[in-house]
Amino acid sequence: MSQPSSAVSIADIARLAGVGVGTASRALNNAHGVAPATRRKILEVAERMSYVVSPAAASLARGTTGRIALVIPHPSRWFFSEMTEAVTGVLRAAEIDVLLYHLTNSEDRRQFFSRLPARRNVDAVLVVASRVGPLEQERLSLMGVRIVAAGGPSAVYPFVRIDDYNASRQAMNHLLFLGHRRIAMLQAIDPDEPDANSQRSLAYFDSMREAGLEVDESLVMRADWNPENGAQSMAALLTLREPPTAVFAYSDEIALGAIRTLRRAGLRIPQDISIIGIDDHPLAALTDLTTIRQPVKEQGRRAAQMLVDLLQGRETEPAVTMPTELIVRSTTAPPSR
Repeated sequence: MSQPSSAVSIADIARLAGVGVGTASRALNNAHGVAPATRRKILEVAERMSYVVSPAAASLARGTTGRIALVIPHPSRWFFSEMTEAVTGVLRAAEIDVLLYHLTNSEDRRQFFSRLPARRNVDAVLVVASRVGPLEQERLSLMGVRIVAAGGPSAVYPFVRIDDYNASRQAMNHLLFLGHRRIAMLQAIDPDEPDANSQRSLAYFDSMREAGLEVDESLVMRADWNPENGAQSMAALLTLREPPTAVFAYSDEIALGAIRTLRRAGLRIPQDISIIGIDDHPLAALTDLTTIRQPVKEQGRRAAQMLVDLLQGRETEPAVTMPTELIVRSTTAPPSR
């Protein structure tokens, strides 16, 4: 009968396997420098004795924590929950624990980055759709903590993202190809990251200018990110003497808020007005919304794998831009007037 694991030490395993404690430790922690036959013998003894390596002790021996910090600003939103699921799946498979940090505003961020060095409880930080400022980067670098970003802007540290400018050009090109000339834009602004999606606005203005169209500033609606604000912005557009024939929304959720307003106003979509979003949110398919699909989970998985590679000493790509795709459904058509 094997002894209880609490009564067995690594010294016992080494003695029974006929090796030194250092060799037993390397074999049990899957480190290099142990012959295959010796490793098998040590693992067989450990299994027979019901010996389990302590994750905390193994991490201490490696000089690491075996944990990463996942930083997200809005966990309740679909985009961030999809990212979280994808990231944690890859990291769990690599036996890396995830500490989730919900940073909703600048004060949360300040406290996180000021306290992290004192705690020294993570090996890396994965930020989702957020920037890490120069001072924050310096603080993490002094700690030896790696940074990877997913679904946000380009950065000096490794990142995975879509090209927001190109995605928005795809949306605008679709509306212009259908013949729309009076196109509104529903911007969705995060108060703590006001310029996070500025490339989407730039794409709108560039598309209109290149089509030889003047931008009517009354067609550009700016509001904090919230589907309800999308509905209110659409209501404001309908009060114009000449409403738009098409709407480009920053996201599907903003577009869905606008659609509610249009339907309550008795307008037909797309006969009276077309609308397009970005994301391919699950509700986009259910509501037959034309959109630009971005691979959210794929971005999360790719970023997490980059982090695993960095922590395990492997080279990784410094920047990955994933493709987006126009998904034509029933909310866009040529203008009727």
